[in-house]
Amino acid sequence: MVFLVMLVIAVAVVVLVMRAASAQSGGTGGAGRPDRPPRPPRTQRPVRPLAPDDDPEFLRELERRTRRDDGAAS
Repeated sequence: MVFLVMLVIAVAVVVLVMRAASAQSGGTGGAGRPDRPPRPPRTQRPVRPLAPDDDPEFLRELERRTRRDDGAAS
């Protein structure tokens, strides 16, 4: 049981040392490989719904046009 606890502590110490060494070396990994390039910033989602049938303003306008066309058709 003591051996298992010592093994877990040793692994944790090794991980912490590797992270500290990586941070001091300018962000390269232990094998000399460079970090991934930074991700581009996320674009904000549009405020309005994308589909016209989900847009309440579009549906109101469509209803208004339908009523106007029905009355003027005769």
